[in-house]
Amino acid sequence: MAHHEVEEKESLDYIYYLVGLFTGLFVGFILDLSFIWVPIMGVFGLMFTGFFLAVFVKGRERVRHL
Repeated sequence: MAHHEVEEKESLDYIYYLVGLFTGLFVGFILDLSFIWVPIMGVFGLMFTGFFLAVFVKGRERVRHL
């Protein structure tokens, strides 16, 4: 038992960032006010994703899954 290696799981945070980015870009495209809103909403999506990861997802790796 002393020689068992702990399996490290790779971080999947990049998926949250991709979803936030594409959602923000999509909302910017849907607003259709002008094309300048598409990258602006993409940045807002990334900012919201960072907030989501820092507040809601932080520490979830300690939660025991069924």
